Amino acid sequence: MTYRNVWKSALLVAVAAAALCACSTAPQITRTQNLSESADAPYKNILVITLLSKFDSRRYLEEEVVSQLSALGTSAVASTSLMDTRTPMVRGTFMEMVENLDADAVLVTQLVSLRSVGTAVDMNPQRTVNLRPTNYWNVFSVDVTEYVEPQAVDFEHSLVLLTELYSVLTQETVWGIESKSKFELGFDQSKDYSIIVNEAEAIATYLSRDGLIAQ
Repeated sequence: MTYRNVWKSALLVAVAAAALCACSTAPQITRTQNLSESADAPYKNILVITLLSKFDSRRYLEEEVVSQLSALGTSAVASTSLMDTRTPMVRGTFMEMVENLDADAVLVTQLVSLRSVGTAVDMNPQRTVNLRPTNYWNVFSVDVTEYVEPQAVDFEHSLVLLTELYSVLTQETVWGIESKSKFELGFDQSKDYSIIVNEAEAIATYLSRDGLIAQ
């Protein structure tokens, strides 16, 4: 099998893990390749692969995609369920998975770009005020001490992911989409995995809509 562009670029950005845990809205989808006329679709047994630097980020997205495909009646397996953090992300590793699973297609999602813009945020100062009487009537001495924390940073992220489907039989790319998401992550915001759910839903929806999986 040839992964035409799987290894085209490393793009292993450390902040991708944080970006994939931020709150977001539904991604904007663009088809990069319509279903090939020579494709042997629909596919019934798909190996799902995500190429990111963080194992947990890969696992979260793969498992959500598998869940979405399973809900549509398609058998799918996450590559991270068959490996651990020490398993090399090389072609041979995934080829062995394809053979063992007897997969008829491979779904690969990889990071195209991640742009983050930070905005400094002033923190709330803390003040202490001490009043002391003086020798004069109705006159006080006032001491004010202010403690100011360092500035924090809020981030605006622009994330682009490329998802392509490869046919095991023809060893060719038969379909592809690009998803663009914009979202904000505050300095004090707890993690929210909605972006993973949204990305997985979009991938499964377009696979179904374009006739690549059995109904």
